[in-house]
Parts: sequence; C-alpha cells; structure tokens
Amino acid sequence: MTVEVLAVTGGASGIGRAVAELAAAEGIKVAVLDLPGPVEAAVSEITASGARQVIAVGCDVTDEEQVAQAFARIADELGPVDGLVCAAGIDRGGFVHELPYKLWRQVLATNLDGTFLCMQRALAQMMEQGRGSIVCCSSPASFVGFAAGGASAYSASKGAVSALVRTAAVDYARYQIRVNALVPGSTETTLMWANVPEAERPAMREVLAREIPLGRLAEPPEPARAALWLLSDDAAYVTGSHLVIDGGTLAKGSVSV
Repeated sequence: MTVEVLAVTGGASGIGRAVAELAAAEGIKVAVLDLPGPVEAAVSEITASGARQVIAVGCDVTDEEQVAQAFARIADELGPVDGLVCAAGIDRGGFVHELPYKLWRQVLATNLDGTFLCMQRALAQMMEQGRGSIVCCSSPASFVGFAAGGASAYSASKGAVSALVRTAAVDYARYQIRVNALVPGSTETTLMWANVPEAERPAMREVLAREIPLGRLAEPPEPARAALWLLSDDAAYVTGSHLVIDGGTLAKGSVSV
C-alpha cells in the first residue's frame, strides 16, 4: 500500500510530472501543483490517458497564501494529504561574485521556501491522521560542487533542503510521518537545460555521457519511480534518508585519467 492522497509540486513538467503520472496510474488521488496554465495543460494530458481523481491546482509555491489555499482545496476535493512530493525547482546560474541578489532570492524562494511552505501545510494534515510520507527533491549539488561552476544559489538551496529533510524526519517520526530526500542526477528535464543554450546541448549531452558512469542521462520516470517507493509502505522504515538516483555520479572521483 502507498499513500492515498498525494500532492506533487512542480507537477506540470519533469520529475514532478512523472511522479504525478505514475501515481495516478496506480489509482492514487493526485493533486498536481504548478503555475496556472501549465498545470491545467498537464492534468488534461494525464486525465486523457485514463487517470481519474487528478486535479490541477494553480499555485506559486513561494506565496504563503496561495499554498494555504491550495492545501485547503486539496483537502476539500480529494481529502487530507498523506503524501507530498516537493519537486518544484528553478536554477539561475552565476558565480557568487557576480550573481545578482535578486536571482539568488528567486532560487532560494522557490527551491527552499517553497518546500518549507508546502511541507508545513502537508504536515498539519498528516499529523491529524497520524501518518504520512514526504519526499523532497534534493541534488548531488548538496554534497559536491559542480565542476562547471556557477551553481551557488542552486547548491545552497538544495543543501538547505537536505538539512530540512533530516530535521523534519526526526521531529515528525513520533507522528509516524516519514521525510526523505530524492537525489536525482542529470535528468532529461527543462530544469536540466535551464542554463545551457540550445545550440550547446548536444555537445553537453556527449560530455555527460562520458562523465556519468552509466553513460547517459536519466529519464524522468526513473527518479519518479524511486519517489513512489519512498512514499510506499515498502519503505516504511526509511526516514531521514537520501535516495541517490544519479547513474553513479556521486560515487565517482572528479578526475578523469
């Protein structure tokens, strides 16, 4: 058995979209949270494949009031959430000495504040039920610096998410609420290519294929399936953990010889 009512942030694309699709196919009630417009289009496609009890919830996860309204609506329409996947994320590249503070704040607001706000609302509903499972998207950047550089804001945000996961796992274990982190490596998503000009992407894929031990990028369903495992009762004794889905990247030394 897995969760019954699942909220997925960043659910209009990438890993979040894959989680929503797989969960809906398993009969889980799914609330897909993302910006208005993209989220309705995504849910229309998901339901066209035959999924039922999937709703689109337009929400900016950096806005506390919108998040509060979103989770109130989910409880009204689907029931209180017992599962949450925080996959909403952005990246604005730049080295510390040249990164505008405005861009730094945008990244932290979405990746960290958005995770906090959604966890906060989900936890309130889970505590009343005495159970729940939360999966937050972290990154290899939480543990190592990217060789390409310029990921200061993204890395800081994901490192903070990892710390939040560990703390929340300890704080809410008494309520039988598990909190874990997914650590996806290079994955074929819009976010993956956010700071790479389109003309340079084929060459970058070749570089990544050489550097990733498994020789390729992940497809979104691969980390998504790992997220569903963390949500499920098969992972009932797993909390405060980081599940790495990176093709061996973190296991590899940084020097190629």
